[in-house]
Amino acid sequence: MTGRSKGLPTPEQVIELLDGEFARAGYEVDHVTIDTHAKPARITVVADGDIPLDLDTIAELSRSASALLDGLDTGETAYVLEVTSPGVDRPLRAEKHFRRARGRKVEAELADGTTVTGRIGAVSDGAVDLVVRGRGEWSIRRIPLSEIGKAVVQVEFSSPSAKELELVGELSRAAGTEAGT
Repeated sequence: MTGRSKGLPTPEQVIELLDGEFARAGYEVDHVTIDTHAKPARITVVADGDIPLDLDTIAELSRSASALLDGLDTGETAYVLEVTSPGVDRPLRAEKHFRRARGRKVEAELADGTTVTGRIGAVSDGAVDLVVRGRGEWSIRRIPLSEIGKAVVQVEFSSPSAKELELVGELSRAAGTEAGT
């Protein structure tokens, strides 16, 4: 990173600084926000990866990010660093977002104005398989990602059915659900 001046770095500079370290840990910097109105200022780094983030991983990424950011000359500008995951309310935009949410229930608004709710299955070739229920039967509906205007993971309070998980391809999870685990 070149051309740094005293003060807080830009989001782009933070991404450039942290990207390699996060990649070595198996994650990517999804985005960075810097809130200069907070006192002290807040730098929020959102990390994402194929393996869900747990608290230990977030702590390790936070330590790495803190050490790298501490090397910057921010002058007298104080800040708080937060490393977090995208959260369930983040809209799924890219194929990788759908792939990482496999097995999760999603509500998708389609380009034609209709809404479909289903469980994410296979994702490939620019399309997603959604396990949907119609007329009492579970089926797979393949939807091109280009036809999805907005998709958001839904919070669930009960376990999905074994049949639904079987269609998603989560057979080991379905077996655990049937066994009561």
